[in-house]
Amino acid sequence: MIEDLILQLQNPNTQWVLIGTMLLGVASGVVGSFTLLRKQSLIGDAMAHSALPGVCIAYLLYGSKSLLIFLIGAAIAGFISSFCIQMIIQHSRIKEDSALGIIISVFFGFGIVLLTYIQHNGTGNQSGLDDFIFGQAASMIAADVNLIAVISLILLSITAIFYKEFKLLTFDPQFAKGIGIPAKFFNGLLQLLIVCAVVIGLQTVGVVLMAAMLITPVISARYWTDKLSQMIILSGVIGGISGVVGTLLSTITEGMATGPLIIVSATCIFLISLVFAPKRGLCAKAFKQLSLRKKTAIEQVLLSYYDSAESGNIKGVTEKELLKMRKVSSNLFDYANSVLQKNAYIRKISDERWVLTDNGIQEGYKLVLQQRLYEMYLMHEMEFSHLELNSRDDLNLGTISLETKEQLFTLLKIHDRAPLLIPESSNFGNQRRIINDL
Repeated sequence: MIEDLILQLQNPNTQWVLIGTMLLGVASGVVGSFTLLRKQSLIGDAMAHSALPGVCIAYLLYGSKSLLIFLIGAAIAGFISSFCIQMIIQHSRIKEDSALGIIISVFFGFGIVLLTYIQHNGTGNQSGLDDFIFGQAASMIAADVNLIAVISLILLSITAIFYKEFKLLTFDPQFAKGIGIPAKFFNGLLQLLIVCAVVIGLQTVGVVLMAAMLITPVISARYWTDKLSQMIILSGVIGGISGVVGTLLSTITEGMATGPLIIVSATCIFLISLVFAPKRGLCAKAFKQLSLRKKTAIEQVLLSYYDSAESGNIKGVTEKELLKMRKVSSNLFDYANSVLQKNAYIRKISDERWVLTDNGIQEGYKLVLQQRLYEMYLMHEMEFSHLELNSRDDLNLGTISLETKEQLFTLLKIHDRAPLLIPESSNFGNQRRIINDL
């Protein structure tokens, strides 16, 4: 198989196809980044489906096959579809997603009607028009690759030159208008880039699959980074890799079209990103969730120990009594208890009973104090709105003013929620002074 692959790579036609699909993937990934972030992913789908009637009309008018003429027809049809979408949105109550659905179905249906007519009129050589539905990368020649390369380089250059303007229009269009950026011009320019990306992809992956080339690499890149510049570069790289891998798979498998294999390659990269991305991947989320559950279990068990000791229980507490105070699964309770014991927060005084150590009282006091102060914040949220707390962990006594601290601690005393079990350890000086001062 490897020998066959090496032999195929020496074929000039294979080399042209590899270069063409790689450039298409890079250009699609870069341009698609802005459409995804602007929540216009279906724009590429609409323009790709709208290209089919443009190709058919170009064939009917020109009378023979010509890739350049077909691409011009596809571009014109794409612009008309974009204009129709904007008109529908601006002059009716139809929302954008519905307008996109209407344009996709109407234009693609019209394209299929024209294609059927061409196939049955018997007056011309219609062979090859079907390739625009699912693509036919194997039929690419040097002239096609040159055309794709020129358009791809133009797309990448325009994106690099106007990166700042596109970024502002994507994330804060009102601010962009406020500082004098011509929003209509750059929106139209972005639409032009999308149309060009769709047009150069028709020969390779076809009308139906071109939308996937615009969306899939971008979504994959989005899993790996939050920074726009990195996402655009990564999206272009993923698109290029998908094009190369899909083309190589097509050369070593008999009868498999290149376009669908490129999309399959992009989908595989997306699945890898979905599962293994360090911050947004499923594995990372599962690990974070498990860590959070363990942390919460430790805190809940420690709070139960503190509540028991605060109520005057000096004889220790059993597992059964702790589980009655707060619901924690047996496995998580065993884990939390082992962690507390390992950190010397609790000690065993009999076969079943446990008590807090000085360290445990100190840590429990910190936890209880923070939780009860957060409760005071929630009860008087309007009064403390300047703190802007979203969770208990956001409450940091070291960063809030002394006046606010005094108000919170006063409320603790008024509502009889001040922690009663104050640690004796000298290491606990700061918090102890705070509550004693008040």
